[in-house]
Amino acid sequence: MNPYNAPLAEMRFLLEKVFNAPKTWSEMPAMADSVDMDTAAAILDEADKISRELIHPINRSGDEQGVRHEADKVITPDGYKAVYDQYAEGGWVGLCGDPELGGMGMPKMLGVLVDEMAYSACNAFTLYGSLTAGAALAIHAHGTEEIKQQYLPMLYSGEWSGAMDMTEPQAGSDLRNIRTKAVPNDDGSYNITGSKIFITGGDHDLTENVIHLVLAKLPNTSGISLFLVPKIKVNDDNSLGEANGVTVGSIEHKMGLKGSATCVMNFDDAEGYLIGKPNRGLVCMFTMMNYERLAIGIQGLGTSQAAYQMAADYAKERIQGVAAGGSPTGAAADPIIVHGDVRRMLLTIRTLTEAGRALSVYTGQQLDLAKYSDNSDAKAKASRYVGLLTPVSKAFLSDRGLDAAIMAQQVFGGHGYIRETGIEQLVRDTRIAQIYEGTNGIQAIDFLGRKVTGDNVAALNEFVAEQVDNINGYSHVTDSDKAKVLALLENLIQVANHVNDNKLKQPGLINSCAVDFLDAFGYTLYGCFWLAMVDAANDHEDANFTLQKTQLSRFYLDKLLAKADFHLSQVAHGDLSIMQMDESLF
Repeated sequence: MNPYNAPLAEMRFLLEKVFNAPKTWSEMPAMADSVDMDTAAAILDEADKISRELIHPINRSGDEQGVRHEADKVITPDGYKAVYDQYAEGGWVGLCGDPELGGMGMPKMLGVLVDEMAYSACNAFTLYGSLTAGAALAIHAHGTEEIKQQYLPMLYSGEWSGAMDMTEPQAGSDLRNIRTKAVPNDDGSYNITGSKIFITGGDHDLTENVIHLVLAKLPNTSGISLFLVPKIKVNDDNSLGEANGVTVGSIEHKMGLKGSATCVMNFDDAEGYLIGKPNRGLVCMFTMMNYERLAIGIQGLGTSQAAYQMAADYAKERIQGVAAGGSPTGAAADPIIVHGDVRRMLLTIRTLTEAGRALSVYTGQQLDLAKYSDNSDAKAKASRYVGLLTPVSKAFLSDRGLDAAIMAQQVFGGHGYIRETGIEQLVRDTRIAQIYEGTNGIQAIDFLGRKVTGDNVAALNEFVAEQVDNINGYSHVTDSDKAKVLALLENLIQVANHVNDNKLKQPGLINSCAVDFLDAFGYTLYGCFWLAMVDAANDHEDANFTLQKTQLSRFYLDKLLAKADFHLSQVAHGDLSIMQMDESLF
């Protein structure tokens, strides 16, 4: 089994030097007295220990054993329950939860780093806590005070878990066609009846109750409402009562994430409670959905980091071939780390991973500002940036996560295709990240169609202008490197304006070109982050750290940044060649 060690120095560097987390926290009353860099460092250290010593050891065995559905029970792999109990006991499920209801109240820009470690250690296990945290967020935002008081402490403590129930066999990305019904009762509750598929953490043996957030339709309406439906009824004193008509029809047999229970859930007159307003369920559910979208992007990021560590360690040990120009040691064969193509793959993984981590922390910072800032203008701007960055974080991080896993597998050669090395599990586990919580194509359409052109490019212009100001302010970045990224930012705006000007005349344009535009934005934004990291690393106390950042940035700017130009050129070519062929010719 390959060991995992969190990149703690990188994480602290981003928080303290690149994004100035201490200043952000000190300026938010809700954070000022609860977190500083010493607190954050201690939390990161402990999260590293838990990820390394508790979570990672069940990764391989959980994949091999998988989840079992026996009679009316879903049984997780050996070791999951014991690890989950320790994880929940440590308060990790409620790390960013409301402290007045049992959460730890930590900022999201710290939480994303804890999430990354857990996903690097074991994708399947980490999903259980992620779904619970997302459900708690939705309940906190939209539930009544009574529901919050009753359910949130048990979710934050990890004693109960959460699940998100949206998809049905005939209604996946288009939820208008769901058939699950909610019939009102005289006491204010509702009877929920219907079936849902692909429900992550829908049932399991880790917690004594599972709290489902279920989309359903009220009688004589076409709108969709959201309901809280516990697996087991909850009494007024929070003790558990009788079964609630919530059962598992089956579990899915998947390509990966075999330790994560993905269930078909049946609701038979299950008692539920309205969350938010009637027929506004999608608005409420998207509070949870957007949380999960960022989390799934971080799943891709965690995979990237784990894949890099495995591939880099292997490349230093695997003896094969002689270095170009002859072995530096005179040996008959050298470690494959000497070969240019292997270095290309490792550097690609690493530079994308480090910039991806910057994206996750920056997005977390905007979430914190949107939630906790007492400056109304800063709060509103951060909310706009969160809207812009959420689909990018989900899609770009998970796409590059799969790329990283496949490149790392390639470094292993034939050994990467067999189970014993462990790298093939990462490929299988992270493949779903591009699909669930809204496919990455849908994320791109949301990004270009709603977030970029929906306001006639206003939010993107604002965001890009801020990046331009940042770049012009860097004193330790060369003018030529600045010019490369600034030119791309200018081109990005020009292409966005072109799409905006033509979106009504060419109705297929946004759908056809959205993925290319999102990728162009992602590669350009990573260029911005590499300039920020190089500038911040200039006065780092470790000269090797500074040198490393400079050389990694050089690789990214020379070899990967140009991908943004390619993707922008694809958008500029429009949709004609995509849409012109008749369906009968496919």
